[in-house]
Amino acid sequence: MSNVLLVDDDSETIGWLSEFIKGEGYTVATADSLRAARIHLTRSTPDVVLTDLMLPDGLGIELVDELESRDTTEVVVITGHASVETAIDALRSGATDYLVKPVDIERLRGILQRIPKTEHFRQEIGELRNELRKLGRFGHILGSSPPMHRLYDQLSRVAPTSASVLLIGESGTGKEVVAQTIHDLSRRKRHPFLPLNCGAVSPQLVESELFGHEKGSFTGADRQHHGFFERANRGTLFLDEVTEMRPDLQVKLLRVLETGTFMRVGTNEHIATDVRLIAATNRSPEKAVAEGRMREDLYHRLNVFPIYLPPLRERGTDLELLAEHFLAELNEQEQTNKRFSPAAIAALYAHNWPGNVRELKNYVHRAFILADDVIEPDHAPENFLQKSHSSVITIRVGTPLDEVNRRVMEATLMECGNVKRKAAEMLGISLKTLYNRLAVYNAGKELYDEEDAEEFAGGPGDDEDRVSNNGVQ
Repeated sequence: MSNVLLVDDDSETIGWLSEFIKGEGYTVATADSLRAARIHLTRSTPDVVLTDLMLPDGLGIELVDELESRDTTEVVVITGHASVETAIDALRSGATDYLVKPVDIERLRGILQRIPKTEHFRQEIGELRNELRKLGRFGHILGSSPPMHRLYDQLSRVAPTSASVLLIGESGTGKEVVAQTIHDLSRRKRHPFLPLNCGAVSPQLVESELFGHEKGSFTGADRQHHGFFERANRGTLFLDEVTEMRPDLQVKLLRVLETGTFMRVGTNEHIATDVRLIAATNRSPEKAVAEGRMREDLYHRLNVFPIYLPPLRERGTDLELLAEHFLAELNEQEQTNKRFSPAAIAALYAHNWPGNVRELKNYVHRAFILADDVIEPDHAPENFLQKSHSSVITIRVGTPLDEVNRRVMEATLMECGNVKRKAAEMLGISLKTLYNRLAVYNAGKELYDEEDAEEFAGGPGDDEDRVSNNGVQ
């Protein structure tokens, strides 16, 4: 049976809340001060700490630091001094949710129902972290670069909480995939995940989509419609391009976040909802506030836990990992065995990818259709090749030397139009050594040009020992 630690210095509040929580099927321990709560936490780890914000000897939020496992214990703050600022401060300090006095019973019931099986939840997070180390992926997200490791750490910390999340990143960086991953790692994963792109829906229809409408509330409303806040109850609502929402709707969105209630268009009846909100924007939210496109109070309410999504150009070898992943998916679907040539890989690194992962996925699909067996640079759109054609290579500090050498070789091949003799001359190595290195990078693939084949009856090239001095190993 799950257990709750209730911390409050008001005996009447302790009494009725204890009875309610027991009636919901949970065991309850109580404490009337920080000191008493800390003593209890040394003896056991509750599933939920329900604490008043203002206690005789300090702030209830201080208990977050006393927990052995912040991944599996919810800290819910109760405050009689409700404001956006106090709620945000509590959530940023580590609380997973907050309640305003007098306590809304339905909201409290929803919080209790989200209590996970502690051991199972801990095991699931651990398994995902192991998957990341082995396969370079985290849930729905693929990538093993340092920026992605930082992203995974943030996701694993915020997902188990009820905090609002603001995803900030360029178009095409995978904000909806990240939002889905947060939902799947949360205590709400068995309930709906609903995405809505605020910029793709007519401004006149966004309100109806969010809050629903009653029959006859406007022309064309021939039936009652349940909006996203109603359908996503107990789940997660993802609002993309939130800065595109009309200012009057931003006020209504803020009201839902603060009160947990909304009204359908055409009625004054308040409907309760328990929804976790994840918002996203490809703009600078601070600039949107300064320009009057986004209300400052809504921004602060959404910005409880901001997460920056790195663009593809900052993700190093994730570029090749993703390209190979997309190609493998297409090969599986079509029962083919197509592959990238070294020159095509080099072309990927030379491109800036302003459209990020979305652009890469589209490129791979197009190249897959055009290629017979091997994808070459000329299978890319003409404007892609014009942007990519450059003798300058950008390499991040800390890139392994083997990877640096590989990129230099492949970029040189691309610069030479995949003429290997010319590439070998530019690199200062023999043609045989070039082929040996390409064989290492492309194990098991036929690499020899017909006109060069007669030269390779022997063993390794005679310049193997001096290759590293020319920068290609």
